[in-house]
Amino acid sequence: MLTMAGRMAQLGTESAFEVLARAKALEAEGRSIINLGIGQPDFATPAHIVDAGRKALADGHHGYTPANGILSLREAVAADLHRRHGVAVSPDQVLVVPGGKVTMFFALLMFGEPGAEVLYPNPGFPIYESVIRFSGATPVPMPLYEEAGFSFNAEEVLAKITPRTRLLILNSPANPTGGAAPRSELDRLARGLERHPHVAILSDEIYSEMVYDGAEHVSLLTYPALADRVILLDGWSKTYAMTGWRLGYGIWPKALFAAAERLAINCHSCVNAATQYAGIAALTGPKEPSRKMVAAFAERRRYIVKALNALPGFRCATPGGAFYAFPNIAGTGFDSRTLQGRLLDEVGVATISGTSFGAFGDGYLRFSYAASLPALEEAVGRIRDWLERQDNARARRG
Repeated sequence: MLTMAGRMAQLGTESAFEVLARAKALEAEGRSIINLGIGQPDFATPAHIVDAGRKALADGHHGYTPANGILSLREAVAADLHRRHGVAVSPDQVLVVPGGKVTMFFALLMFGEPGAEVLYPNPGFPIYESVIRFSGATPVPMPLYEEAGFSFNAEEVLAKITPRTRLLILNSPANPTGGAAPRSELDRLARGLERHPHVAILSDEIYSEMVYDGAEHVSLLTYPALADRVILLDGWSKTYAMTGWRLGYGIWPKALFAAAERLAINCHSCVNAATQYAGIAALTGPKEPSRKMVAAFAERRRYIVKALNALPGFRCATPGGAFYAFPNIAGTGFDSRTLQGRLLDEVGVATISGTSFGAFGDGYLRFSYAASLPALEEAVGRIRDWLERQDNARARRG
């Protein structure tokens, strides 16, 4: 009998992909399914980016590249960060990787081991807690509060830091809540972290260019006192509708870069060459396609928040960014996992249970509004009719 390492039992999964597989199976049976579970833009990658990737292949860019990425791409990343955040980043700090998760995985392998502690947002992206446990470290949840727009409380976070704390993970705008931490809270956290120089910070800013109605994205790179220990996670998947291209990057402090690059060499060697040239086109080419996509998300956000708040038993905070709504569904009388299952099986609407994002997600569902407005309208209508049928059935029984 084959024996795997015990740590494999600690490795979780991402429920959105499980729900996607179930939704596809139902579609194969002839069911009409509206998928509001998967977190990817429903827009095509802009044509100029696709053309750049195609040209790179035609021009013969078929071989290995440097492990950290081609220089012209790293220079484009540095220029883009200066444009957006006003920070000076050396191209030598940029590590190009196959997707955003890789930066996360590397940081947790670097700092996680038995006896160490890692703070992470809860409810939060499920891979955080999964890989913390896989590394052998102890996950320490950092609660996000609905009444605060799903932001954290800086003093509460700082109080959780111990001598064993190695890494703190932040994500703003956030998956699954859409919450965007206000500058005031980030300022308080940054000041407090100056008292804890042993703590590294992984700032997941993959949704940084998707903020709405005055919400602000504040990059952790803009805090000089933290510059020697902030690891920035960003990439192309969301902003440029490039999820399947698998292209992301990390900005690493100089003291950590060599270790991160060694992990890349041992893991994947380098990112495929043609994709890197497409990434240059995304950063240096026209931004209008991305702006149009975010404007469409903003319109859908206005609709979905209002519509969910009108459903019986639902209460939905307005997300500041990303493309997720995270309504409180406690008033329906169903727990999150049950409601997720019944909406998919009986209504044909795929959502994700809040418990998939941590224990503090109990009582919530995640809706991705990276779907067309007609699809959102149809989904909400189906849910409304189903909830009304449940209420009528309860009334008859009562």
